[in-house]
Amino acid sequence: MSQDTIADALNMIRNAKRSRKDKVKVQIISNLLIRILKIMKDEGAIKNYKINAKDKSMEISLGNVMDCKAIKPRFTVDTDQIDKYMRRYLPARGVGTIIISTNQGLLTHTEAIEKNIGGCLIAYFY
Repeated sequence: MSQDTIADALNMIRNAKRSRKDKVKVQIISNLLIRILKIMKDEGAIKNYKINAKDKSMEISLGNVMDCKAIKPRFTVDTDQIDKYMRRYLPARGVGTIIISTNQGLLTHTEAIEKNIGGCLIAYFY
């Protein structure tokens, strides 16, 4: 395991999906990871997640996620640059979501464009 909890958790989710498992247990928890999982749940990429505070782990039920990765290095983007990174990381227009950390919290790329807010690219999934 590396120092990047987000990348480790998203790699575990991707590997579990490739091996046709419907649940994965992640041994690392962070507030940023919980917010990312909430966005993934709202978008339908995962079904549910349960946090076990006793042993500091979480169990994630997978949904219809095909691929998910952390974006490194974490590029800082303006609103007009988001389209460039959508073409780079997502397979097609209207498919997938990029998660952006803004001064108003974590937003999807569509919310950031609507609110005309730039930020730092965190992860993507489709």
